[in-house]
Amino acid sequence: MYRETIKQLKKWKDSPGRKPLILKGARQVGKTWLMKEFGRIHYKSCAYISMDENERMEDVFREAFDIPRIITALEIEAGFKIDPSDTLIIFDEVQEIPRALKSLKYFYENAPEYQIIAAGSLLGVALHEGTSFPVGKVDFLDLYPMTYREFLRACGEEQLAEVLEKSDFDMMKVFKNKFTDYLKQYYFVGGMPEAVLAFVTEKDFKRVREVQNKLLAAYENDLSKHAPKEIVTRIRMLWNSIPAQLAKENKKFIYGLIREGARAREYELALTWLEDTGLVHRVNRVSKPDFPLRAYQDFGAFKLFVLDVGLLGAMARLNVKVILEGNRMFEEFKGALTEQYVLQQLLVHPEYDIFYWSAENATAELDFLLQTDERIIPLEVKAEENLQAKSLKVFVQKYGVPMAARTSMSDYRKQDWVTNIPLCGIEELESLL
Repeated sequence: MYRETIKQLKKWKDSPGRKPLILKGARQVGKTWLMKEFGRIHYKSCAYISMDENERMEDVFREAFDIPRIITALEIEAGFKIDPSDTLIIFDEVQEIPRALKSLKYFYENAPEYQIIAAGSLLGVALHEGTSFPVGKVDFLDLYPMTYREFLRACGEEQLAEVLEKSDFDMMKVFKNKFTDYLKQYYFVGGMPEAVLAFVTEKDFKRVREVQNKLLAAYENDLSKHAPKEIVTRIRMLWNSIPAQLAKENKKFIYGLIREGARAREYELALTWLEDTGLVHRVNRVSKPDFPLRAYQDFGAFKLFVLDVGLLGAMARLNVKVILEGNRMFEEFKGALTEQYVLQQLLVHPEYDIFYWSAENATAELDFLLQTDERIIPLEVKAEENLQAKSLKVFVQKYGVPMAARTSMSDYRKQDWVTNIPLCGIEELESLL
């Protein structure tokens, strides 16, 4: 299955100032596969070293950071001679041997010719727990679940994916039903590679849900094994409250929905742990749309999303027929799925800083507010073909923003003050405005 992140890895490989790379991402988003596939495509050989329960490597990195000695050990472990110009070195599950992570500093300073990518489950937690790693001596790259466009390619619809890439709206209109059908399927399947593979190979939604439930169980298991014992219960309660939080018309996170009388200070560590694992994404409110948006964040008001739209549906136990065929009782949660989907497509673009806006008197709320290097983009999300955008209009009139975007099931159209972008094409947002 093609992952567009390979393009970013190729840029890293070709960069004259290349540093060892740390690939971050939640468990099971495809980090190991991506690193191996990148090595297969762009290198003559790939030295894949897993640090998980690897006592030999523990012994190697326990000693001084002597790079020639480490390289010799890696060659013995991999079974071949490492050519620094044409061998990709992979340190997988690197959090299991913290000194292997620390060694990246010495590779950068003393042997920058070696090309190394490191990754691991719960690496975000390890980095925030004080694991020694060299700030400024490594590059970072985030990997997220598969996007809708990658999902289309996995389903064998290369031409449909190219239509989206080219923003060919005439063609999108001709094949609108096909794009919509696949979008609904994506809402259920999501972008976790194992779930997508199950869908592509077996065409069985029941099997997809089994995979999703297995992934959710694995995340629960991670809580018990790796989270501080004193906050495990709070992490689990917070995590399980997210579908109910997003089902509300006002999706601002309310601690009282976790349990009656809950307070923010009781759950701060739990929320941070979930963020560090990549399982949740926090979108903070801003009070005004001025550069930089981060200066106007309200840290006490935020929306909380999970890492994948398919997993959100599994957590809420949504039946596939409800998503594919629609149901009047499903209307409210459809908005939650749609916002989750849109955020997922935007997160893969590191140039976006993502927030949301609401009026002080709570009479208007804008689903997302994005900042790029050059502009601030207000974005309203609609689950259906609804072209009303009351909150967006209030925002534009209040702040005189020169451009605004709405995404919905409707076709592409540009009006005086707002551009409507089809949901299936939202990944190309900035280039369309």
